[in-house]
Amino acid sequence: MNGKLISLSGLIGALLLFLSVNIISNQTLTSARIDLTENNLYTLSLGTKNILSQLEEPVTLKLYFSSKQLSGLPQLLNYGNRVRDLLEEYEANSDGKIRFIVINPAPFSEAEDEAVSFGIRQLPLNANGNIAYLGLVGSNTVDDRKVMEVLSPEQEDGLEYELTKMIYQLSNPEKRLIGVLSGLSVFAPPADPRTGQAQGADWTAITLLKEFHEVREIPSEAEAIDSQIDTLVVIHPKDLSELTQFAIEQFLLAGGKAVFFIDPLAEEDRTPPNPETPGVMPQLSSNAENLLASWGISLDTTKVVGDPSTAVRVNFNTSRGPQEVEYLPWIQLQGDSLNRDDFTTNQLNSVNFGTAGSLKVKEKDGLQYTTLIKASKGSGLIDSDAIISATDPSSLAEQFVEDEFQHILALKVTGEITSAFLTNESAVEKTKTAAALKKSSTETTIIVIADTDVLADRFWVRYGNFSGVRMPEAFGNNGDFLINAIDTLSGNNDLISLRSRGTYTRPFKVVQKIQREAEGEFREREQELLQKLQTAEENLARLQSQDTDGEFILTEEQKSEIEAFREEQIKTRKDLRSVQHDLQGSIDKLHSTLTFLNTAMVPILLSLLVAFASYRRTRKRGIS
Repeated sequence: MNGKLISLSGLIGALLLFLSVNIISNQTLTSARIDLTENNLYTLSLGTKNILSQLEEPVTLKLYFSSKQLSGLPQLLNYGNRVRDLLEEYEANSDGKIRFIVINPAPFSEAEDEAVSFGIRQLPLNANGNIAYLGLVGSNTVDDRKVMEVLSPEQEDGLEYELTKMIYQLSNPEKRLIGVLSGLSVFAPPADPRTGQAQGADWTAITLLKEFHEVREIPSEAEAIDSQIDTLVVIHPKDLSELTQFAIEQFLLAGGKAVFFIDPLAEEDRTPPNPETPGVMPQLSSNAENLLASWGISLDTTKVVGDPSTAVRVNFNTSRGPQEVEYLPWIQLQGDSLNRDDFTTNQLNSVNFGTAGSLKVKEKDGLQYTTLIKASKGSGLIDSDAIISATDPSSLAEQFVEDEFQHILALKVTGEITSAFLTNESAVEKTKTAAALKKSSTETTIIVIADTDVLADRFWVRYGNFSGVRMPEAFGNNGDFLINAIDTLSGNNDLISLRSRGTYTRPFKVVQKIQREAEGEFREREQELLQKLQTAEENLARLQSQDTDGEFILTEEQKSEIEAFREEQIKTRKDLRSVQHDLQGSIDKLHSTLTFLNTAMVPILLSLLVAFASYRRTRKRGIS
């Protein structure tokens, strides 16, 4: 009896000890943190820590997190908890410069009114009208405010970057001035004067620029570049006048920096054919060869880089039906193609190019050349005319010849440059000034990219919908590449280091395997049902077409046949929905089970293990 009492008391003592340790640790070790996650989800990167250590302006972060309302949605609830934990790390590493507050906006409360007034998006939970909130508001001491109206798990891979960017912008409210001179329609057209409604949107790359910097559009016929501009972005410089080129050069000679996007075949160039020569293709290339030549760079506008090993697969309708083929001029470069020793590209995963050119370098004294992006060793050049005239993408592959040369697609030039107009006084005369510079006074940096389509939305970003919010989802690092280039020129490497840090979420491999197998089975069944449905609809249409204008009277047998086809049509559609519903149901059930085992069961088993070990030790002492 005494042994049983001792055993029972030992077990109770172990449980009390376990609970006490947890309570004490929560009260006394709040600043002590150990990150045991596989991908170090809660370990801030060096770039973030550097930015936090340099904060001059205090920042307040308010997380509106409806944890109670989201209890029935474990994915959003868990994500909200991860955001909260990560923000606590920010606060702990900010030396008191960040004040972090978590607010649970109860329905019809002042906190809810506050969230709505800041623009935090309502998340509908069910048909009963229940809503929740998961958004973030940041502010500084001068009432500047940044809002992440909804925090989506789909964008978790860029969470740290977005949080650090918000803090950086609030702590550094003065933005650099970026000038954009473009031969493409990268800016949204003016609003309709009659309705005041927008008639389009900026390219996403321009939207990104505006998040970080003040952006000013520079007319393509500009005769001078404002010295207040920090960096000039030149996109598709086609048919630039000598005076405009001279203005760009003078800006660079005075210490300005620039990013050039040139192209042998700009697919986004919508220049219409000349009505006088309707059969002649308009010029789709750009170069600014006078400027490039003075930096030792050239571009053959008649050639486009093709790369079979990195080519993007596209769908193409052939006489044999739809086929998926490799389109050599569209390439996705990653790995060793991206310079891992330069801040501009070392954190990028992949950059997608469309009909890009090959940059040639003839080195000049006083200039340093750094290749940022290059094609693979199996790449080669394709005639631009062949691409324009090709009616079958596979024909380009049949004619392709590799040259085993890693063609340069992006290049950085650093050093002191000289004027390309030293021997041409016309441009200088037109400026009506004797102060024209012939050599740079300080070292400057220029980045040249042999593609303009790399900025186009269709090559790197798609838009989805999350609870009514139109949200971009990047499938390439093209936008990051642009921002990195600007930050490299301005010397901000900390934010660069955060982009494309990697994905935080780690999907269950078992679920993925089962999902692939189930989807394969589903697709096969789906095709059978779709074929059956098509046959039924064709037969139905054939019979119904006979009963027009009373010209043909259907027999009772034919009417019965129509009714049978209609019933088969309805049944087949129902079967399609059922197959898809069963597939998703089985995946969701498995995912929920594994989520529970990975989250809830581990601490439970750990607690039981500790208790059992204590029980065994107590029992041994009692027996002895």
